[in-house]
Amino acid sequence: MILVTGATGNIGSALLRELCASGAGPLRGLTRDVARAAFPEGVEAVTGDFTDTASLKPALEGARSLFLVSRVGPDAAIIDEARRAGVEHVVLVSSITVRTHPHLGPAVENLAVEQLLKDSGMAWTILRPTQFASNALWWAGAIREHETVRLPYADTGLPTIHPADIASVARVALTGPGHHERTYALTGPERITARQQVGAIAAALGRDVPFAEIGRQEAHRRMAAFLGDEAADAVLDLTGGDVNDELLAVRDTVSRIVGAPARTFRQWASENAAAFR
Repeated sequence: MILVTGATGNIGSALLRELCASGAGPLRGLTRDVARAAFPEGVEAVTGDFTDTASLKPALEGARSLFLVSRVGPDAAIIDEARRAGVEHVVLVSSITVRTHPHLGPAVENLAVEQLLKDSGMAWTILRPTQFASNALWWAGAIREHETVRLPYADTGLPTIHPADIASVARVALTGPGHHERTYALTGPERITARQQVGAIAAALGRDVPFAEIGRQEAHRRMAAFLGDEAADAVLDLTGGDVNDELLAVRDTVSRIVGAPARTFRQWASENAAAFR
């Protein structure tokens, strides 16, 4: 039994589809609202809430493999619950910032979760993706309202990754041999700037999307309103304020593991154009 947590999220939903298509199973998807979950046929939907670790026990019963995203709940308790339930292998989504910006608060937290898993006695595979293509959904409201998208560091290109590529690597790690005790840094196939991302969304929509570059101070003020000061600073460092060669590197990990080219941001924009209309 493979249990996919965050099963309605960007990665989890894609992972369930891939696991079903590949014939893996049995499969179980964890969600807070079973009634609203639209899982592929054959996936058992189970209710659970990371804020209530005890609610995870029925979902974990009989599971031998677990897909888990770091820092969405009390990680120590979740990992311990999985161990006690008899889970044998955990695929954990961490962050490439553990490698590129280990001094940042979120990276410190991700590294701590990685170590908890390594110390658990269960087999592990750790995925460290870079910036998600789906982060562009932050701009969806402005684009739908035909407002100007205002972003800092407009021409800093990052190797943004399609969430479905994270799911593809997770699927291989969950079902294939040779991935235990391995850590994979994951990126998209090319660097793409914020300006180019907005351009790709405009092309997918078939209309112009106004764009303007803003300074860090204004961007921080906008982000801190919903992220808080520390998280806003971290995001701004990672999107252009404190980039380094490790963060900018384009890696072929996805294509090597999956056996197919990594998906581009343009593909993501085309697939998700409806969110911006």
